[in-house]
Amino acid sequence: MTFDSRVPAYEAVGEVTVEKKQEGKPHAGKVLAAVQAHADDIPFFCAGLVAKLVDEGYTAYLIQTTNDEKCGPTPSIGDTIRRNEEEIDVLAKELGFKQVIHLSYRNHFLDEASPIELRARLVYLIRALKIDTITTFSPWGHWEENPDHYITGQAVEAARWMAGMSKDYPEHIACGLQPHGVKDLYYWTMRPGQPYNTAVDIEPYLEEKIASMSANKSQGPAGSHGRRLKERLAKEGKRLPELGEDDEAADRQYIRLFGLTEYEQLGAPYNLQYAEYFYYMPPGGTFTGSMSRADIDAYVAQHAIDL
Repeated sequence: MTFDSRVPAYEAVGEVTVEKKQEGKPHAGKVLAAVQAHADDIPFFCAGLVAKLVDEGYTAYLIQTTNDEKCGPTPSIGDTIRRNEEEIDVLAKELGFKQVIHLSYRNHFLDEASPIELRARLVYLIRALKIDTITTFSPWGHWEENPDHYITGQAVEAARWMAGMSKDYPEHIACGLQPHGVKDLYYWTMRPGQPYNTAVDIEPYLEEKIASMSANKSQGPAGSHGRRLKERLAKEGKRLPELGEDDEAADRQYIRLFGLTEYEQLGAPYNLQYAEYFYYMPPGGTFTGSMSRADIDAYVAQHAIDL
């Protein structure tokens, strides 16, 4: 598989499944959580998937682990946090999230936080919201430079199965919460060599993805770049007709023109116009070390003898 030098070469594992839009609401009643560390994570890595699953019936929650205090153009840390929170609210509206939950750990310093505390908070949310599906960073991702990313992924990976254990956090049970394990996961593919086994067709949800990328004005290579380009060209006595006259329209058109190359290249091997890659873990997809009930019943039927 050949990519532009800017685009990571991800690693296909086994036979790759192509997920396309499903008609109707096949996931009605299910609950999705997208867990990000920063305001620009969901827009870049899973916005198309989130829009697809919400359209198919999921109720979705956005969980943010850090406060984004280091990511923004203003010198004020407080103003940076506020602006990012406001932009995350816009992002949530564009993608159809029901609620945003901020855990508010320090940006770039998530590895100083207690892993036990972070895990416990995620276990509580999984049980309280009855989360069925999670999308987040791969806990096993190679070449990850940002500690906020891998700490978030590892905490989610620990919490998602522990939430289903009846002896972990008995105080939850005493307060009326019941064990509730996450059924399936979509781990993001975002660094060179990271594995994927699923390509999601995001072409039907491209407008939602573009809107979510544009919502992120404070950080990332999208946001307000369209209006900035329009302003620069105006000072030079030029204009780019595709950018139009409205600033928000210019930001979104900038993304259409220059910000979707990777998603086109990811889709090409699977005859998709645009795609996002994930390592998908289906229900029961983790190794348990035991045979299935059906296998056991079949063995007993064949080998059991009368007393």
